[in-house]
Amino acid sequence: MTRLAIIFSALLLTACGGNETLITSPEVKVTERVSTSFRTIEVLEVSLPDYATGDEVALENDGSLSLSRALWADDPTRAVTLGLSRNLTEITGRTVAPEPWPFDESASARVDVRVEQLLVSEGQMQMSGQYFVTDLDGRGRDHAHLFDLSVPIEEVNPQTAATGRAQLVATLASTIAKDGL
Repeated sequence: MTRLAIIFSALLLTACGGNETLITSPEVKVTERVSTSFRTIEVLEVSLPDYATGDEVALENDGSLSLSRALWADDPTRAVTLGLSRNLTEITGRTVAPEPWPFDESASARVDVRVEQLLVSEGQMQMSGQYFVTDLDGRGRDHAHLFDLSVPIEEVNPQTAATGRAQLVATLASTIAKDGL
């Protein structure tokens, strides 16, 4: 390889490499406790809108979505699913795990969350959709509920989007525990 080709390759790699900012969601500790008769709870992978599943943090500006240059440090679907499982564990004190169910004995309940909107805009972050609770013990306690949650934010940027998302997931876990379990 010629010296010019080596220099060109190095410049190309440098230009493509970039210094991406990785955004992590902070852990939100919940102190609320809600009792449930379900012994164990499986959380299905949370369904997010396409714009919320990408590598880049999506932000709403003037009514349209744009991608920031910041990247999520973890897959958004995985992060939301794990956050919901952790928060439900803290709230209920029960064994809660994301799918696939890792234990020998089957779960007694299954939670399926389908998010329609997960938007950060000036002044607030909003999450809406529907969740379903299935009684796997066959006692006829299946539920379907709509949710529309929001938290205030001060400015639109990737870090406030991460913080808002974590707070919304904790609030959703509380709502599911109170109304669905």
